[in-house]
Amino acid sequence: MRSPERRPTVSDIRIYRVSGVCALASIAVFFIEFPFYLGRGAFPSPAESYRLVEFTARNTRNIMSCVLLDLLILGLLSIFLAGFRHLVLRADPRQEWLATGFFGIGLVYVTLTLVADCLQAGTAVDALTFPSDGVAQRAMLESMYLMYGSVALFLMGLFIALGSWMACASRALPAWTGPVGYGCAAACFAFVPSMFIRHPDPNGFYNPAGWGPTAVAAGLPLAVWMVLSGVLMLRLRVPEEGAAGTPAETEERIAIST
Repeated sequence: MRSPERRPTVSDIRIYRVSGVCALASIAVFFIEFPFYLGRGAFPSPAESYRLVEFTARNTRNIMSCVLLDLLILGLLSIFLAGFRHLVLRADPRQEWLATGFFGIGLVYVTLTLVADCLQAGTAVDALTFPSDGVAQRAMLESMYLMYGSVALFLMGLFIALGSWMACASRALPAWTGPVGYGCAAACFAFVPSMFIRHPDPNGFYNPAGWGPTAVAAGLPLAVWMVLSGVLMLRLRVPEEGAAGTPAETEERIAIST
């Protein structure tokens, strides 16, 4: 049974609202960013280093714009992760070890993506530095494959699965959100083995550099889970003072009204 002092306060609700807004804002920025990738045109084969230089030089502003938008997305995501952890700990302090793991894995994902973004920006800088080095372009590009693909998806699936489990276990979110989160995590894990499939082909679907793991799976499952969690966090309310009821009803007032 939860003690009355664990009921959300006005300060808690403010944290949840900020976190929910950050979750929705990060996904909104993601959908603004996505057309930039489509506007680059067909990606050349990594084996054609000379074409990589030309492709990168032509899309320098596009690449830098995506890196800038990624900084906004990852900053907002970090605030959401902290707020989600607070939500779970406020609902059930016994989930602290899982909440710490969730937050830590989320920050590792953010760090990994920032490193990949730096490499992507490095290709643009190299393309504008005469004479550009096609070998360096290829090396940085190939370094990004698993950072944006299988490794990122593994980390993403882990923190989505952990977040879904502990939110349901603590009753911080409604029970039906668990299966939705598990489905999103499973979609991420399904693309992790793409690292073993054939050679990298940016224009293919299921391979280390394909648009399946680096675009669809890298964006859609996280977007679904964050929009769902963000909306539900925004719906949290402070329980009325002196509200009567059974312990179970008291717990329900702490959770999100559905």
